[in-house]
Amino acid sequence: MGMMKEFREFAIKGNVIDLAVGVIIGGAFGKIVDSVVSDLIMPLVGLVFGKLDFSNLFLVLGSVPEGTAMTLDALKKAGVPVFAYGSFITVAVNFAILAFIIFLMIKQINRLKREAPPAPAEAPVTPEDIVLLREIRDSLAKKTP
Repeated sequence: MGMMKEFREFAIKGNVIDLAVGVIIGGAFGKIVDSVVSDLIMPLVGLVFGKLDFSNLFLVLGSVPEGTAMTLDALKKAGVPVFAYGSFITVAVNFAILAFIIFLMIKQINRLKREAPPAPAEAPVTPEDIVLLREIRDSLAKKTP
């Protein structure tokens, strides 16, 4: 029973919940970056380099059965080993864009932290025994002629 209690305390801690939220948002954000790269950036890059489609760049590493189309999907379905370097280029571009966006976010957060004025320091609370000693001192000073 003690292990379940420890697990519940661990799972409810703020850091674990924050991590879970971060992972979920990160997964969704990754899909957005994939779409930006595959639907917006790669077509422009392909246009500049002569309408290349990076996702279909590959080298055939085995024998191709007759009647198989020379497309990446058809070769994979036929079980032909392919060196799909175009997919790697797409993933590398996705990573570079994602890393750059995270860099910009962290840079902005750090800038906002620097701009925030420091909170004014409150006067420390005087311990009760010191307050009593000062009252005694003041009352003795009043009685002295």
